[in-house]
Parts: sequence; C-alpha cells; structure tokens
Amino acid sequence: MKRALEKNEKPADRTIRNAERDMIALGIAAAAIILFVGTGGSLMPQIARAWFWGGEAPDLVLVNAVLLNIALLLFGWRRYRDLHDEVQVRRLAETRARELAERDPLTGCLNRRSGPPAMETLRRSLEGTHREMAVMMIDLDNFKQINDLNGHQMGDTVLTAIAGRIAECLPEEGILARIGGDEFACAVPYDYNMREDVDDLVAIIIRAVSAPVESNRMTVEATVSIGLAQTAADNKQNPVVDAEALIHRADIAMYHAKKRGRNRYYWFEPQMEDELRFRNELEAGIRQGIPAGEFVPYYEQQIDLETGKLSGFEMLARWNSPRYGVVSPEIFIPIAEEIDLIGQLSEGLIRQALEDAKEWDPDLTLSVNISPVQLRDPWFAQKLLHLLVESGFPAARLEIEITESCLHENIGAVRSIVSSLKNQGIRISLDDFGTGYSSLSQLRTLPFDRLKIDRSFVADLTADGEGRSLVEAIISLGKGLSLPVTAEGIETDEALAHLKSMGDLKGQGYLYGKPEDAATTRSRLASLNMLAKPLAELPPDPRQPSEAQRQAG
Repeated sequence: MKRALEKNEKPADRTIRNAERDMIALGIAAAAIILFVGTGGSLMPQIARAWFWGGEAPDLVLVNAVLLNIALLLFGWRRYRDLHDEVQVRRLAETRARELAERDPLTGCLNRRSGPPAMETLRRSLEGTHREMAVMMIDLDNFKQINDLNGHQMGDTVLTAIAGRIAECLPEEGILARIGGDEFACAVPYDYNMREDVDDLVAIIIRAVSAPVESNRMTVEATVSIGLAQTAADNKQNPVVDAEALIHRADIAMYHAKKRGRNRYYWFEPQMEDELRFRNELEAGIRQGIPAGEFVPYYEQQIDLETGKLSGFEMLARWNSPRYGVVSPEIFIPIAEEIDLIGQLSEGLIRQALEDAKEWDPDLTLSVNISPVQLRDPWFAQKLLHLLVESGFPAARLEIEITESCLHENIGAVRSIVSSLKNQGIRISLDDFGTGYSSLSQLRTLPFDRLKIDRSFVADLTADGEGRSLVEAIISLGKGLSLPVTAEGIETDEALAHLKSMGDLKGQGYLYGKPEDAATTRSRLASLNMLAKPLAELPPDPRQPSEAQRQAG
C-alpha cells in the first residue's frame, strides 16, 4: 500500500517527502553528536582509569549510550553522503533536461523555443550602443530531394555538417538556432552603418555550405537561400522591433530569394511582405478553386506548316477566378507545384479535356503538358490510364509533353513512366527542347515521338545568324533520330516563312490565334466541319454483321 501511494505521488511531493526524511536524519545525527559529547565527557575518564590504573569498570549504561551514539553518527554520516550524491544526480539531470529543452538534439544548436529569446536578449544588449543586429533565415535548397535520393540518415548528416559550418563562420557573439527541419536562424551584431560586413559574412556562409558533404561513400552538395532583416532599417519605420518580428521578416526575404533562383540572399524590403500576402491569397484561391471547378482547359491550335491543315490542339490551363479574372498558368502553376496540388489540378484538367476532345474529329490529337512534380509520382502512369478508360478517349490520340528538366531529376523514374505510357499507345513529346541539358544518349534511349522547339528560338528566327542556326540544328537532329518536330511560338509571317523552308514541320503560336476555351474551340471545329459525327451517320463496319443478318441468325 505504501509503495502504491509513493508510486502515484507527484514528483514535487516526492521531493518534499525526501527532503523531510533528510532533515530528520540530519536532526538525529546532530542529536547523536550532542549526546556523544555529553556522555563521552563522563565515560572517557572512567575508561582511562579502568585501563591504566585498574579502577572500576565504566557504567554499562553509559557504554551502551556511547555505542548507540556512534551508530547514530555513522547512520547520519551515510545519510548525508547519500543526500549529497542525490543532489549531484539531480543537478546533472536538471542540467540535461535544460539542455534538451533549449538545444536541438541533432545539431546541438539552440532550438525554436530558446533561439528567439536569446536573440532578443542580444538585441536589447545592443540598445543605446553604436551597434545593430542582423537576423538571417537560412533554408537548404531541395532538402526533400536530398532525403528522398540519399536517405534520411544522409539528410541528418548534411544538416549536422551545415550547422557546424555556419557556426564556424559566425562571430563570437553570434547566435545560431535550428528553427525547423531544414531552416536555421542566425543573429549577429555589427557596427552601425556597416551592413557590408554582414554581406561579407553571408557570402562566406554560402561558400562554406556549398562544399560537398561526404558520408558512407556518398557525396551531397547542398545550397542555401538566405533572407536578412536588420534592426537599423526597421527602426526607421517601427521604433520597437523584437527578435520574433525580425525572424518573420528575414523569413519573407528568404522566400523571396528562393523564388529568384535559390543559392542567393536578399535583405527584407516592405514590398516583399505585400508580395507574400498576395501569394498566400493566391494559394487560398487555388485550394478553393480546384473543387469549385474554376480551372478550365484552353486549346491552342497545332498546324501542319506545309498544308496549313489543323492537326490537333495543345491543352493549356487557365484559372477563371471570380476575384482575379482569367489567370495565366505562369502565375498559378508554380504555386500549385509548391503546395503539392499540381497532381489534383492537372488530373481535373485532363479529365475535362478528354471529354471535350471526344467531340472533335478523330484525326485531331490532344497534347497535354505534365509537370516535373507529377513525374515523381510512381502511380502517375496508372492514374493517366484510368482517366483514359474512364473517358473512353483513344490513347493513340493523346500526346504527353514533358520538359527537358524532368530528365535530370530522376531519369530512371521518368524512363519507367514513359515506357508504361508508350506501351498503352500514348505518344510522348520532349517539350522546350534546347533549353535544358538533355544528351543524345537520353534522346536515343528514351522512346520520344516528337521534339518541340522552344518559342525563344523561334522568336530569334527573324534575326540573322545564331537563332536560325540553332533551329536548323534541332530540325536536323530530329531528322537524324527520326523524330518529327513542332515549332512553338510562331507569331509572325516572317518566322513562318523561315520554318516552312526548313522542312516538314508542325507549328503553333499566336499567328494562328490565341488559345480558346472549350465552347469557342467547338464552334471553330463546327465551322470547319471537323466535329466527330454521331454514330448514326457513320458508315457500317464491314466486320460487324448487319441488323438483318443478326435477325436471320
């Protein structure tokens, strides 16, 4: 019963109970010392007389009292030693608990809980001096990809190595904290109006971090995006700016750096906050707009340049936002990729496009662009085939367009997906050819059906020299690999004339009209008599028995 009560009591109560026991033990020891002194004063002369001069034996009661006092002294001393050891253990445990509460266990940096208060303490210590404080938010670029390709153990090694490199670059007063999974925050003091010193420090950090990290026969090269905020600039607008506000502003600047291409840094500026607020509004609009059906397919004509005949359409996404109007894909596609909604968005658009294209002439093809993010999904091919089965659209009329950048992220996964789609009769185009770094070996080993010349090269056709030479080289390469070629971005008669002189090509661009919605596209095809005919108007299939034959049979 006693053990059960002790087990269920709170730590604070247990501490108080132990302290009471210790005080009792110390009290007993103190009393024993007093008694020992008192009894020993009369007993020791009796023992001396009996031992040296043969006197009477000492009083037995006093002897027993002394022995009892000695035992009590030994008990008290042992309890004191136990108490001292217990205090030491408690102090070590408290120190360890404090470290765990304040330190990141992986990197040894301050954590999200302790970092900002430490930075705030530093900021306050600089008030009234000729020094200011700069806060950096440091985020690893593509850290998820490092984890996915090399494993989480290697990811932890990279985080630990980079944290150590950053710490070595910071001055003695600098503070380093791990704020999130792959995010670090730094605070450094600097002399007033000497912001260039911080710029130099950031450049040193970027160089240090970019050095390869080697472990278990693997080598990883990481880059960082850095955002900075400073008390000096902020104090001009806001008299009091605490460390949390500086971290927030540095985080906004870091996000701005990522949008500008990564592996770089930017100082916070007020307009960045407005841009981020607008971006968050767009993100919320995308999340709401997908289930509301606000994203719709538009169709751009694809023309046989030699005959001028319409051969198909490329599906392009548009956002019919009730707040922003018709939004271009250049704005919402990158956001949808970042918030991991591009798959859901794209599948909805493809489903609509397949239903629209079923009404077109069976000779017309449908081309669909696929995001590199979608090709990371091992189930993408199955999802696309499911859409084809669901709609009843012929696989031979569908063409998937992937960009060259997809070939560098995971060539093995891309080859597997492309092969699966090809086996079902779907054609594959390499889009924006010439803007990436695809090699001839990749073009030979991957089963592409078409090359698409990027619009930037077509726009340079009117200039003499390099633009024309590049387009001719791509067309020649396509012929050598037996791959037909489509030129994008045809906007002038002069560019069209140049392309016609280069061979048998397909083309698309604003010269033939801007992309149109489904209803306008259907009206165009109706005027050209290029809509699919109803089943009743189709000629009978000679392989199938007639109605009279079925009745006779």
